[in-house]
Amino acid sequence: MIPSLSHPEVQWLGSIEYAAALDLQNQLVDQCLEGGPEKLLLLEHEPVYTIGRTRDQSSLRQPTSLPHPVFEINRGGQATWHGPGQLVGYPILRLAERGRDLHLYLRFLEEVIILTCAECGFTAGRRDGLTGVWVEDRKLASLGVGVRKWISMHGLALNVTLSSLEAFNYITPCGIAGVQMTCIEKEAARPFTVQEVGDILARIFLRDLPTLA
Repeated sequence: MIPSLSHPEVQWLGSIEYAAALDLQNQLVDQCLEGGPEKLLLLEHEPVYTIGRTRDQSSLRQPTSLPHPVFEINRGGQATWHGPGQLVGYPILRLAERGRDLHLYLRFLEEVIILTCAECGFTAGRRDGLTGVWVEDRKLASLGVGVRKWISMHGLALNVTLSSLEAFNYITPCGIAGVQMTCIEKEAARPFTVQEVGDILARIFLRDLPTLA
């Protein structure tokens, strides 16, 4: 194992437009392909809806009436929302040297979020047949990854504050009819900042990432 694989550089970007973050991800993927460092980007997006490249875009409901822009991107999955109050994590990793197993990688991301929630004071988990992290039947976090030549991009979106929930009402989140979205503040019954949760998540991510190699 290459030693640097166990220690991606964590970079907190603060609030950033979706297009700018996507350009940065593509630049970092190119650099990683040329031997550059792995990264974990943590950030909040300015409000935006995203959807994977799929013919079925019914999860957007009425695309022309949405309150925020829509981006179609190279990840799996249906529509979701990103914006203030939500922690977004974009790992740029050499999955070719970490087992080439996308299923294992997705389960790793879920586990990092589950352990983060435990440190925030409540229990989260998985639901059979559904990607993401849940508290009972309430969805807390969404995953959507892309891979280019086995370099990962995109990643996870974890709802932190109560303000992160309203925009989901305009779509069918992840294409799941009737799903109820939740957030860390609601489940833990106390306030959190996005960066506070990001610090916890980054520490767990770096600690447990070697298990993928």
